[in-house]
Amino acid sequence: MSQPRLNGFIRAWEEGRTAISCFAKVDILVAEQLSGSPYDGVVFEMEHNPYDAAGLGNALQYMLDRRAIAMTGSIAPSVTPIARIPANGAEMNQFLAKQVLDRGVYGIIAPHIATVEQAYNTVAACRYPRPGNAPLYEPKGVRGDGPASAARYWGLTQAEYYQRADVWPLAPHGELVVGLMVESLEAIENLADILANVPGIGFCLVGQGDLSQALGYPRQYEHPEVAGQINRIVEICRTYSVIVGNPHVDERNVERLRAQGYRLLMTAPTQSYGIAGSGGVIAGY
Repeated sequence: MSQPRLNGFIRAWEEGRTAISCFAKVDILVAEQLSGSPYDGVVFEMEHNPYDAAGLGNALQYMLDRRAIAMTGSIAPSVTPIARIPANGAEMNQFLAKQVLDRGVYGIIAPHIATVEQAYNTVAACRYPRPGNAPLYEPKGVRGDGPASAARYWGLTQAEYYQRADVWPLAPHGELVVGLMVESLEAIENLADILANVPGIGFCLVGQGDLSQALGYPRQYEHPEVAGQINRIVEICRTYSVIVGNPHVDERNVERLRAQGYRLLMTAPTQSYGIAGSGGVIAGY
């Protein structure tokens, strides 16, 4: 079989497209439904939902579509699964990223990243160690060696998985994408420093809910003070050529968000099931 770009988020961006996604609970029926959707990828939500690595592994199996593999001759998933982990950046956690990657997801979203050290720790947690004189050494990888399940899920040998399980765009061949939630004033103040000094960040996702809470205007995303801080995030990401995403996209704001430069658009949660409606329209189907 051919080995094309496996990660649908990355594929969309490399093709100059906007990636379309949604959050989803870790559930096998939801996973099965999403596997046939027009989304480029899905984010399994384990920050505000229970953390369940075993359940995640089961859900991933229900995203496999053998008929699609047989018809296309490609092991690339129709819809690419990644996971949002529960630990805030200040916790400097590493094992949660390791566990979800070992199940087979193609990347993570880390919430509440606010400093260079937290961002570095997040990227490092997704990378395997390598010799100090190896190319692309930094951020120094700390992910433990246990690739069997992930390699099997990707349809690769373990040796092939090692080669491709690195972070994009730092490693152009990498199939893992690391997203950082930017959702506090501290994060915004440090964002330029983070993007300038931590390679391997795939995208930043605006945490509108927490940011609006911190500013004293809960869920008032159009309030001038909230909107102004959100625009700062977009502008800083543009300056450093880092993809920026918005998690609250619908038919009313999609064109405005595209025009503002968002290249990751997350539609309505799956319980309102925008796949056949607004999600499909936004995705261009």
